[in-house]
Amino acid sequence: MTAASTYPRLFTLNYVLICCANFLLHFSFYLILPILPFYLLETFDASKALIGGVLACYTVTALLVRPFSGFFLDLVARKPLYLFSYFFVIGVYFGYMFAASIAMVVVVRLAHGLFFGMVTTAGSTLVIDIMPSERRGEGLGYFGTMSNLAMAIGPMVGMFVHNTYAYSAIFSISIITCAIGWVVAWRVKAPPKPQSVKMPLLLDRFILLKGLRGGASLLLMGIPYAITTSFVAMYAQQLSIKGSAGLFFVFFSVGLIIARLFSGKRIDRGQLTQMIALGTAFAIASFAALGCLVWLPGHFVQLLGAAYYLTAALIGISYGAIFPAYNTLFVNLGAHNQRGTASSTYMTSWDIGIGIGLLMGGYLSHHIGFSATYLLGAASCLLSWWLFVRYVAPHYHQNKLRG
Repeated sequence: MTAASTYPRLFTLNYVLICCANFLLHFSFYLILPILPFYLLETFDASKALIGGVLACYTVTALLVRPFSGFFLDLVARKPLYLFSYFFVIGVYFGYMFAASIAMVVVVRLAHGLFFGMVTTAGSTLVIDIMPSERRGEGLGYFGTMSNLAMAIGPMVGMFVHNTYAYSAIFSISIITCAIGWVVAWRVKAPPKPQSVKMPLLLDRFILLKGLRGGASLLLMGIPYAITTSFVAMYAQQLSIKGSAGLFFVFFSVGLIIARLFSGKRIDRGQLTQMIALGTAFAIASFAALGCLVWLPGHFVQLLGAAYYLTAALIGISYGAIFPAYNTLFVNLGAHNQRGTASSTYMTSWDIGIGIGLLMGGYLSHHIGFSATYLLGAASCLLSWWLFVRYVAPHYHQNKLRG
């Protein structure tokens, strides 16, 4: 028997379909992400602090729903819950379009977190069922690359439409692309859910307790990530960067994609903890560099744009290395009948960091400026790196069930 015949196939029709559905889901999300602060500012005259609070509402319901989503995904078939939540995400974009007040936007934002938290948890669990376990790190890397590709294209398209058309056009594009994604997801043929032994209703059915250390480390990485994706366009205006701020997300996503394609195979070869440590170290340096751009000497100002986009690529490389590694870490710590719980805990940890980052980003940028805020983001990454090397990695190697 040849090596090729024993190496399981990854790119099946179902895997390709769910990757496409993941791309379209995240494209609709990232399309509106960089324009929401401008939407709140220009339409409702919201302050920076209020903008941060409204954006952070998303994480409240996402955090509440993820543990229960993981629990139900371990009990019932994954695909129906995936399609159900995907469908209601489409309705959320109608809500943004017709919101007439800040209060209505808050309600819509809460609904966005609820259904997006459900659909992403379900999608991450469903794709694990579809792919061969021998290629899990690689498969999760490619699956996540679809959301990174959406991050590269979505904000750029969103900023272009924002500069040319009304906000209703942006929300309409999100509705159309998300609807197409739902049709693609509907065509995915999910494997039958394996029968599992009934377990008592304990806390570990909602939260993967063995993943709490890794969750704390991942949470700290989410803080500067949220500040970057939500406020970097405003930072570009402060720096007087010439050209579209949407290009930041292009370079950011190119770095993410390159690192994901590289890190997935490394993870499958047993280098999971090394990829997280290396990626986190890259993030420390990258956020520190981003925060220091405002202090660039006058005779280097012409290089400011190049430095801005270079840091975007380096930040992307950092997170491209850690995303599939952390995802695989949680899955490897859980039993087979805890895949939903593992995915939920992974995403819940990330969402807590995102929520803190959104709140901190709006508040700190208003009081101490964007530069100091990004330097604090670098400090958050440094704390994450220390926590991971000192506590998370040893705990993982002692408690992992596979990998």
